[in-house]
Amino acid sequence: MLPACPAGMLGRVDEEGMTMSEVLRTEHVDGVLVLTLNRPHRRNTVDRELADALDAAFAAAELDRSVRVVVVTGGPEFFSAGTDLSQETSPTTPDGGPYGFVRRSRTRPLIAAVEGFALGGGLEMVLACDLVVAAEGAQLGLPEVRRGVVAVCGALFRAPDRLPPAIATEMLLTGTPISAERAHAVGLVNRLAPPGGALDVALGLAREIAANSPEAVRSTVGAMIDARTASEQAVWPLTERAIEEVRVSADRAEGVAAFFEKRAPRWPAGA
Repeated sequence: MLPACPAGMLGRVDEEGMTMSEVLRTEHVDGVLVLTLNRPHRRNTVDRELADALDAAFAAAELDRSVRVVVVTGGPEFFSAGTDLSQETSPTTPDGGPYGFVRRSRTRPLIAAVEGFALGGGLEMVLACDLVVAAEGAQLGLPEVRRGVVAVCGALFRAPDRLPPAIATEMLLTGTPISAERAHAVGLVNRLAPPGGALDVALGLAREIAANSPEAVRSTVGAMIDARTASEQAVWPLTERAIEEVRVSADRAEGVAAFFEKRAPRWPAGA
């Protein structure tokens, strides 16, 4: 079982051993910790409560020797639409960074299991994972420019690193998503699954990893994360500069308003 976590972070445990909370479900499956985003009424967008719950779950996993692999999923309908736009900024935590884990130092392999769509910060969470399983027909996109904002959780440099740069640039500048099939063809998605089967395929991949030496896997992941962190140190400030440039812009205000009013944005004249 997971070690004790801060009160209210992981909630109660039901009769089947699944830990329940309002915003995050956790379950142990044969050495695999499955984290399920649980805000379906908000398309699994991340708010402060969910970011804190993810932060607590990842911190607990690092202390639990029985956890060999972590899988993050959004359930059977969709992965996540990213940041809850009612928040001023993407919620961060001191140890995990955006969404509680995007910049976290860790030693457990992390697999994303994607159904339906992973958009905006949802795809940025996927890009923070080591391996990706996606269901056929799923859509992966970075639509921030359509809302007058920028990708704030690393996609400005992780997308060109994980995808061919030309495809990443097209996604970042047009906001148009790509299919899971295309993402698989260009190397972002490791394994395709039938619709509704992403979690099962991800668990199969996790079991392949869990069959190997725990110490070797943890050391390998730790080294990869350390190398990634070192290479990203110089580029995170560039993302932060872009965030600051648009934070108080009229474009951002109009883009967010248009989103909530379900209409096309009317960008300010002369923008």
